[in-house]
Order: sequence, then C-alpha cells, then structure tokens
Amino acid sequence: MARAPLTPDTVIAEATALADESGLEAVTLSAVARRLGVRTPSLYSHVRDHAALLDGVSAVALADLTARVAEAVAGRSGLPALDGLARAHRAFAREAPGRWQALQRRAGPSVVASDAALSIVALTDAVLRGYDIPPGERVHVTRLLGSTINGYLTLERIGSFDHSEPSPETSWDRTIVALDTLLRTWPAAPDQPTKH
Repeated sequence: MARAPLTPDTVIAEATALADESGLEAVTLSAVARRLGVRTPSLYSHVRDHAALLDGVSAVALADLTARVAEAVAGRSGLPALDGLARAHRAFAREAPGRWQALQRRAGPSVVASDAALSIVALTDAVLRGYDIPPGERVHVTRLLGSTINGYLTLERIGSFDHSEPSPETSWDRTIVALDTLLRTWPAAPDQPTKH
C-alpha cells in the first residue's frame, strides 16, 4: 500500500495519534518520522521544529474540545450549561489523553489566535452570561473555572483519588454544584485604590 504524501496535516495527525496512544512526552520529531517511515530531516519541510509540532497537536486538540463544548452547552444556561462545559472537558481528557495534555502546555501565538481559541473563549463567556457576573469580572471567573476543572482532571488522571471514598464521581458532581453556587453569588469587584 502506498504511503500518503507528507504534508503538514499528515505530520500533525500522526503526532496527535502518537500523543493519544503514548502521551504528549512521546511526541518527538524522530518518533513521528519513524511512524511515517521517513527520516527526521524530511519533517522539517512540514513543521519548523518540535515546538511547532506540539503546537500543531494543541491546535487539533483545541478544535476538538471546542466542538464538544459547543454541543454540550447549546441551548442551556446556568447550572446545565456549566455542567455541560465541565463534562465536555472531562470526557475529552478521558477519551483523548494526549490531546488533553497538549492543552496543558503554553501554546504558541498561532494557537492562541486561532478560530478555535476564540470560539472556546466565546463559549465560556456565553456560559457565564447565564449568571449575574459583570463583564469585567468574567476573566477572573474564567481563570477560576479553568484552574478548578483542569486541576481536578490532572489529579484524577494521576490517580490521586483512587484510594479514598467517596468516589471521584461524587466529588466531581459536588464540585460543579459548588461552582454554580459561587457563580450565582460572585462578589462585587473591590473598589480600586485611587492613584495619586
């Protein structure tokens, strides 16, 4: 069977598959080249370097996650939307572990400015509009949600919850309800000190 021609997309697709199979740390230019049956220098016509390869995986991951979140929050508001957002992240982390890892790294400018990145921000903002949170406070809430969800998923992934009761599922549900309560009672921004 003839090998598919090398393109940036085929290289990134192979890197993404490797990430999900073996973890993001396994994604190197040489490992991807071996999987494609070519020598490592052949990849440099398609990806600039290792960072660009990882950015490619991050871009694929972000597009995939954005599609999941869009479906999970469509037509919902308040707790159902928040729950959909969080569960989309959790399902993605479980089903696409390498791609999820790719979202836990500092991405390059092209990923940050991508349509998928703008879409995930807009989707998160749409969820927050279901709460009485002033626009100027949404960045703080977004950071809190990201920290809580990603922190929980990281601890769950490394098995930190495996040796105690109740089940991680119970704690997850309680966490989402607690976040909903917090968002419904989000404190007003403190008065800014006057500059002299």
